[in-house]
Amino acid sequence: MLDKIDLHTHTIVSGHAYNTRSEMIKTAKEKGLEIYAVTEHAPAMPGSCHRMYFVNYRVLPREYQGMTVLYGVELNILDYAGNVDLPESILKEMDVVLASLHTPCYQPGSVEENTDAYIGAMKNPYINIIAHPDDIRFPIDYVKLVKAAKVHHVILEVNNASLSPGSFRGNPRERYKEMLGLCKQYGVPVLMDSDAHVDVLVGEHGNAREVLEGAGFPEELVVNANPQKWKEYLNYYR
Repeated sequence: MLDKIDLHTHTIVSGHAYNTRSEMIKTAKEKGLEIYAVTEHAPAMPGSCHRMYFVNYRVLPREYQGMTVLYGVELNILDYAGNVDLPESILKEMDVVLASLHTPCYQPGSVEENTDAYIGAMKNPYINIIAHPDDIRFPIDYVKLVKAAKVHHVILEVNNASLSPGSFRGNPRERYKEMLGLCKQYGVPVLMDSDAHVDVLVGEHGNAREVLEGAGFPEELVVNANPQKWKEYLNYYR
């Protein structure tokens, strides 16, 4: 399977990652990626950067030795209505926007409340990807999630870090099995991402690939394997 992109990574400015932007980009190039994205945690995450950090992305080059480098954000979904921690005036300038649930920023609710939070976020026109919709601490209705992703033209992520041994999100393999079956049924694309917080993990998608292959998931719905889908879904190409 073609896999030359990684659209979910963090640098030291996210507060709990361990390498600089330059170190992460250099590693992405060495691993043969064609598109690499820096997606720092948004301001509600303890220790992360101020909103002005994102406003100033315009000064950064989008190319490094022939590799496209994108700059975006991993938003924190804040409540059951799906509100997030950066305004649309800033999000419209981002190359790629992810949204996710994190315990420091969101109080886990019922299946209905957590599902509503995701769906509310999907309605934001600048959100491209729902990141790690797999956490056992946030039970959700995957039928509603997948159908909403179809309606709102949003990619669902298969997060490699979530699938690593000892992940604090639990063991989400059964959750992904359900989600991928529904994505296959409704024609909803998914994306393998590393969620790397250290340079050695950039572009590492082995756990995610194993889950996709185990589910017999069609390659045509895997965004990593279809460059045309990069252009269909990411703010950078709109």
